[in-house]
Amino acid sequence: MTSNTLSELVLLQAHELAERIRLRQVSCREVMQTYLAHIDRFNPRVNALISLQAPEDLLAQADLRDAELARGEYRGWMHGLPHAVKDLSLTRGIRTTLGSPLFKDFIPERDGIMVERIKAAGAIIIGKSNTPEFGLGSQSYNPLFGATGCAFDPSKTAGGSSGGAAAALAMHLVPVADGSDMMGSLRNPAAFNNVFGFRPSQGRVPFDDSADLFFDQLGYEGPMGRSVRDAALLLSVQAGADARAPLSIAESGSAFAAPLERDFKGTRLGWLGDFNGYLPMENGITALCEKAFADFESLGCHIEPVQPEFTPQHLWNSWRTLRHWSIAGSLGAAYADPQKRAQLKPEACWEIENGLKLAASEVFAASVVRSNWYRALSRLFERFDYLLLPSAQVFPFDKNVPWPTSIEGTAMDTYHRWMEVVIPGTLSGCPVANVQAGFNENGLPIGMQIIGRHQADFAVLQLAHAYEQASRWFTRHPSPLLKEDR
Repeated sequence: MTSNTLSELVLLQAHELAERIRLRQVSCREVMQTYLAHIDRFNPRVNALISLQAPEDLLAQADLRDAELARGEYRGWMHGLPHAVKDLSLTRGIRTTLGSPLFKDFIPERDGIMVERIKAAGAIIIGKSNTPEFGLGSQSYNPLFGATGCAFDPSKTAGGSSGGAAAALAMHLVPVADGSDMMGSLRNPAAFNNVFGFRPSQGRVPFDDSADLFFDQLGYEGPMGRSVRDAALLLSVQAGADARAPLSIAESGSAFAAPLERDFKGTRLGWLGDFNGYLPMENGITALCEKAFADFESLGCHIEPVQPEFTPQHLWNSWRTLRHWSIAGSLGAAYADPQKRAQLKPEACWEIENGLKLAASEVFAASVVRSNWYRALSRLFERFDYLLLPSAQVFPFDKNVPWPTSIEGTAMDTYHRWMEVVIPGTLSGCPVANVQAGFNENGLPIGMQIIGRHQADFAVLQLAHAYEQASRWFTRHPSPLLKEDR
């Protein structure tokens, strides 16, 4: 049977649905019932949501939210919204596996800071979104739940590590989604599923799930949405200082709930492209990004190719060292136990083994390279207001393939080399957005990164919003899977 009939409630943007709930034009119970039915119908197509909670429990929570509204109690803009948390973030009473057999039965006794805030804003946690084992690799597969498929071709990967979140958004399985990003995990899957993803500035979203609170600063959490407005509203909940995260930015998250409209006439954009041929790109990606320049230019922006005064290979070497060191620190104890080591995927073991070989002086030297990269970017920002480059070097690929081993004839020497294009943003600590850039001849999407100045998160969201209004990629290209039932 095929049907094009979808509930209006799941098609609404998150902020539109939230307003209907606030005004009591629709009940939280009806919203939950509608989303659960939609999930039951379409989640099997992409395998995005996992560890789903019992419907009767979720409906009971929705009834409590309705009772609160009846008493005049409104928790915040997420009041009554169904929400699935990425399976790397702690959720009290809900299984948190990190995609690993080592944690297949782990039920946390507490929520992470971000989850606390999402609940406090009124959301109802319906389950988790799928992720690769320990979030390693931009391909969301693991031995517990399998692979998540792209919302535009379920035989292809949804990307990762926030692949479940991105595919769920594109399939309208959740109103808005959280994710985390160490190596493009809020950018690559967003690009692969034609949605918006935002890696905030370092410290913007406080994080206390890891053992180390000071040195482990490569990855952190952020928002994804079917619109920039939705993602900004989620960031307004996620952001803001917390004493449990000593490096968190003091600015309140409430600033991100402000209107995003702004005049961009005369704005200067620097196009980094493929770093003057250094990064191999699958045919069609650069051309699609450059075609999208017209939408920026329609806003009054001026775009100019530019190359930083920095050797990109040095950036990659710094990244590898810092990532090896970080992962060896977090997973080293599991690796030391032969029984646990046998349950780690090869890529995790490779990271740990390389990390255990490092000298302290090598880690320090890598951090100095990272610092010099930040200085080089700062010099570019004296000439440009924002920088642009692709969000991925390949289009969505076969989800049964762990990772691309070559790009247009250039061999990839590690499991993550094919995502090197995200490293400049990651190591800068600056805010980076993925915006949609178009589709290839096979109907597969790709995206483009917008990098902003240090802590200029709101400014990046404003440019992304203006570009979204000009391009309308999501509204013009919904997932074709939503027209099919099997």
